Amino acid sequence: MHGVWREGNRFRLLAESSRFLPAVFEAIDAARHSVLVELYLMESGRLATALIDALTRAAGRGVTVALMLDGYGAMGLSAADRRRLEEGGVALRLFNPLGFHSLARNLTRDHRKLVVVDGRRAFTGGFGAVDEFLEAWYEVAVAIEGPVVADWVRLFCRLWDSPMTRGAGTPALVHRLAVAEQRREDYHGMRGRVVWGQGYRYQAIRHSLHGRVSTAQQRIWLCTPYFVPTLTLRMRLARAARRGVDVRLLLPGKNHDVPGVRYAGQRFYRRLLRSGVRIYEFQPSFIHAKFALVDRWTSLGSCNFDHWSLHWNLEANQEVDDARFAGEVAALFERNFAASREIQYREWVQRPWWHRAREWCFGTLDAWLTRLR
Repeated sequence: MHGVWREGNRFRLLAESSRFLPAVFEAIDAARHSVLVELYLMESGRLATALIDALTRAAGRGVTVALMLDGYGAMGLSAADRRRLEEGGVALRLFNPLGFHSLARNLTRDHRKLVVVDGRRAFTGGFGAVDEFLEAWYEVAVAIEGPVVADWVRLFCRLWDSPMTRGAGTPALVHRLAVAEQRREDYHGMRGRVVWGQGYRYQAIRHSLHGRVSTAQQRIWLCTPYFVPTLTLRMRLARAARRGVDVRLLLPGKNHDVPGVRYAGQRFYRRLLRSGVRIYEFQPSFIHAKFALVDRWTSLGSCNFDHWSLHWNLEANQEVDDARFAGEVAALFERNFAASREIQYREWVQRPWWHRAREWCFGTLDAWLTRLR
C-alpha cells in the first residue's frame, strides 16, 4: 500500500476546536454502518466523556464502532471509562502497550489521529480526546470526502490487525468495515493523497516534504508545535530562503506544554534567521497544529515534522494539491502570523546569556535523545 494521488475529493479546512469538534460529533451521531477512531491521546475528562457517550450511542443503535488508542497515550484513560466503552459495545484496542521488551519498541508510538464514519467521511489533524483541546490549545483539522477516504480506512485496518495491537476486535470486524469503505461517490473537486510514516522504517512524509521544499518556487510556510527539525530539513529551508523563496515558520510562543522542546529548537533560530527564514511565535495560546503549505501543496495531519515524529512514531497526513484549498490555508496562516511575534535577527543575537545557556542545556539533552535511534 503506497500513497496514491486521487482526483475528485472534497476537503474542508476546520480551524479551531469550535469548528472541528462539532463536525466530528455530528458525523458520529449520523453514522449508520461504522465508526473508526484512532487517537494518540485520550484522557478521562469532559471531552473523553463526550466522545465515549457519542461512540456508545452509535454502538447502541447497531453501528460497528472500533476505537484504537496508543498504549502510552491512553494511560490517562481511567478503568471506569474503558469499561464504559467495552460494556457499551465499542471494540477497544491498544497499540503497543508498554512492556519489558526493547527500548526502541517502547518508543514506537501510534501518533495518528483519525475519525472515519461509514467509510465515506473522514477527519484528521492533530487532535486528541483531552480537555486541552476544548480551549487551551489551538488546533486545526480537515474534513475529507471522496476516494481518499478508502485509503484512510485501509491504513486503519492494517494497524488494527497488527501483532503490536492488543484488545478486543477480530479480523472479521475489519473485513466488515472494509466492505463499507468500498462505497464511493463522484466528487468533482480536489486532488489529494494519504501519506504516512512508520518511524525509520518508512518515511514517506519526510521524503514528500523534503521534495516539496527543494522545488518550491514561491513560498514554504510551516506550522509545527515541536520544532526540533532534522539537519536535512534545516539545510533545505535555509537554501530555499537564500534562493528567494518566502520561508516562514509558525511556532509556539511562551505557551507550551513541553517548554524544554521549545528551548531545544530555539538553538536553530540564529542560522535560519541569518539565511532569510522568518520565524513567528504564536502568542494567544499553545499552537498544537501541524500543517505545511508549499506553493499550492498542503500537508495536514499528525506529523510534527520533527526528528521524533519522523524517526519513531506512526504518523499520517492528508496531502492536498489544489489552489482553492491552498488559498484557505494561506489565509489561515496569515491570521496566525498576525497573532504572533516575529523574531528579528538583530534582537535574537542580543538575547541574554541565560537564554543561550537554556538553549544549550535542552539542546544537548535533545541531541542525546536523538542518538537513541
